[in-house]
Amino acid sequence: MLELIWPWALALAPLPFIYRWLRKPAEVRMRALRAPLLANAAGNSGSKATSSWRKSLLLLILSLIWLCTLLSIARPVWIGEPVSLPTSGRDILLAVDISGSMEREDMQLSGQTVNRLMAVKAVVGNFVTEREGDRLGLILFGEKAYLQTPLTFDRKTMQTLLYEAQLGFAGNGTAIGDAIGLSVKRLQQRPENHRVVILLTDGANNAGELDPLKAAELASSAKVKIYTIGVGAETQEAWGLFGKRVTNPSADLDEQTLTAIAEATGGQYFRARNPEELMAIYQELNRLEPIEQDAEIIRPVAALYHWPLALAFVISLLIGLTSGPRKSHA
Repeated sequence: MLELIWPWALALAPLPFIYRWLRKPAEVRMRALRAPLLANAAGNSGSKATSSWRKSLLLLILSLIWLCTLLSIARPVWIGEPVSLPTSGRDILLAVDISGSMEREDMQLSGQTVNRLMAVKAVVGNFVTEREGDRLGLILFGEKAYLQTPLTFDRKTMQTLLYEAQLGFAGNGTAIGDAIGLSVKRLQQRPENHRVVILLTDGANNAGELDPLKAAELASSAKVKIYTIGVGAETQEAWGLFGKRVTNPSADLDEQTLTAIAEATGGQYFRARNPEELMAIYQELNRLEPIEQDAEIIRPVAALYHWPLALAFVISLLIGLTSGPRKSHA
């Protein structure tokens, strides 16, 4: 359906014609030059008819430009059919660790050894596309926590921004407490029982201003449920001067704190030693029961003012090009 936001602008349409009708011709006191040849041409009846026709056409074109401009000022919009937003789902913030330790290559993905962040992107990206009906948001944290994507139904954009996350962009530290604090801040205005945070990290809190357990208390008070995931292999073989040795690449993972955070908020702690376990965890999280919420109906609105404005500009440009000075040929 086509509508005008400011239809009163069309009331200005007669203004140029009223001005043309009321104005008085200016008096010309300058003596005319005597040019018999031009005088004969001016006196030619065919030339006068052509001139009159051109003036009428120019007046019509200028009127069209004026009306197009007024139509643009009136702000025409196209209002689409009513669209129902999802009536179930949760508000889920994904907090993903992108600190330098996530560069550790101890994950196998499709037969290739990849770093932890690459494995997380592959699994979490699929999780995002499956959460139809949920509002999803993305927080990236390292030495500091940043809101990369606010809560949105646009899962495709959310997935794209997750894939574009780069290691070290938020610093090399791990500010788990700040990530939780930022999550609570972004969720506190949402309905209760809808607020969920899925926090994924491979280390321990060693940066930021907020203690993780204190942040968990704030989350519990705000009715925010936090699921924590510790990612990273527990064993990795490496060759050294004295032959093969086995190391624990996840020695820095603070499972005790992550478990305490989940328990304090009514969530659960999961351990992901490889992409398969991580995928199983997100499949488990995918079973979260959606909660009914009030139905929301919107009508998409598309602005159309640029079309009459563009038409007025093109016509004006054509007038300027065709009425320029013409070279005479001897």
